[in-house]
Amino acid sequence: MAKQKTIFICSECGNNQPRWIGCCPECQSWNSYVEETIQPLGTIQTNAAPQKTTKLLRFNEIVSDSKKRLTSNIHEWDRVMGGGILPGSFVILTGDPGIGKSTLLLQVADKLAVEHMVLYFSSEESLEQVKSRTERLGLSNTKLLFSDEPCLEAIIDMTLAQKPDLIILDSIQNCHFSSQPKTMPGTIAQLREAAFYLMRLAKENNIAVLVTGHITKDGQMAGPKLLEHMVDAVFYLQGEDRWHMRILRSVKNRFGTINEIGFFEMQEQGLIEIANLNQQLLKDSSSTPGATLVCCLEGSRPILLELQSLCVESRFGIPQRVVTGIDQKRVILIAAILEKYLHIKFSSYDIFFKVSGGVKIQESSADLGIALSLLSNYFQKPLPEKTLAIGEVSLTGLISISNQMGTRIKEAEKFGITKILTTKDQKNLGNTTKIIGFKNVYELLGLFPEE
Repeated sequence: MAKQKTIFICSECGNNQPRWIGCCPECQSWNSYVEETIQPLGTIQTNAAPQKTTKLLRFNEIVSDSKKRLTSNIHEWDRVMGGGILPGSFVILTGDPGIGKSTLLLQVADKLAVEHMVLYFSSEESLEQVKSRTERLGLSNTKLLFSDEPCLEAIIDMTLAQKPDLIILDSIQNCHFSSQPKTMPGTIAQLREAAFYLMRLAKENNIAVLVTGHITKDGQMAGPKLLEHMVDAVFYLQGEDRWHMRILRSVKNRFGTINEIGFFEMQEQGLIEIANLNQQLLKDSSSTPGATLVCCLEGSRPILLELQSLCVESRFGIPQRVVTGIDQKRVILIAAILEKYLHIKFSSYDIFFKVSGGVKIQESSADLGIALSLLSNYFQKPLPEKTLAIGEVSLTGLISISNQMGTRIKEAEKFGITKILTTKDQKNLGNTTKIIGFKNVYELLGLFPEE
């Protein structure tokens, strides 16, 4: 019997060392090395088909058939997935504890089981707990098959015997190999090996595999970074305080668009999709000093948001900067540009800035909206009603065009927006909107005339 060896693997980047060290030389993380036992190859035994002889094919000899995606008729889910789950794909869904991953997957599995064969493996909860949640959600599809089997060899054998269209594994961290009793579930070695066998199960048998994963205290998916590379798609389910909102975000998707997001609301009946999000976000908006409407793109979806700012003369040595919903450095940068070219001393003011609705902005098309919000509150004069700001602000004070303006303007027209504040180079791509263009930040002062 071969002697087992141990190595130390960084839990952040996967770098391995023969002995424990305090700081990882690759990612510079401290105290991230954990001890792992090197298992001999060939220890996992399943009833998988024997290895086939390798055959080389020319490009025109490759047979490609159009695969019909598994659609659940939960439109927010299907859109984020790229039109549905592709057969043979390996997908992982992660998020904070209690955010609603299992609830969402039960709802999706219930819908998919109407036309497809779905196996649901719950390694974290007993079947009684799963049944209790199913009854609470009002799900009653008797075709959906459940199991609380945590052994990965048994799960693979059962899947090969049943040949389902989709298997759901909740979660990958709680599965184990019976042939490796000394390897604890959730370790880097176990996750790496489990992901490999599940990936081969999906690719070789054209079975979609959907697993849930844990998350670290830093908000990243737990386990080795290799896990994100092996799967076809990575989705995060994130929570927002307002309206008990849940955001399903596509971080990686080989068969769809990345950064696509879907919105759900947590209710007693489970996660209910929000189809009219912009209407809810704009419901509480008002034309007051410091409030500005912007349109941001999340994937292919335009979202209308209200920016709110409050500028108060600082009474302390160092002015405060309290920003939520957007990168704080971006707000500070826009304030510095306005101070440089408009000679407004924002550096002596406390700035409080937020994005309404609890949504986080990541793109630069909100630059003009940030500048107008700060100027509006500084001069205590509101912007004209039904006005939307779209544009980027450069370090030289110039206002430049944003991408996909046609999509943004058409979405704004649906909600009665009549004026678009943007760069002078922008053409009017709408039917009912009026373009008000600005070349640089100097011209923004024309919106706040002195009385």
